[in-house]
Amino acid sequence: MLEHFFQCPYCWEEISMLLDTSIAETDYIEDCEVCCNPIQVVVSFDDNELTSFSAESIEQ
Repeated sequence: MLEHFFQCPYCWEEISMLLDTSIAETDYIEDCEVCCNPIQVVVSFDDNELTSFSAESIEQ
């Protein structure tokens, strides 16, 4: 597991997520722990190294 810090695309607060390094590519929705808005998270790992991370707002 890897703790990754980033800014929420809605409230701009710094938040963190635990990312599973054993999964090469992941795409899921998680709510911001501060403002509770949904964030689309896309993560890629190569040999347990984080190669790509994006956290985008979801168009409503």
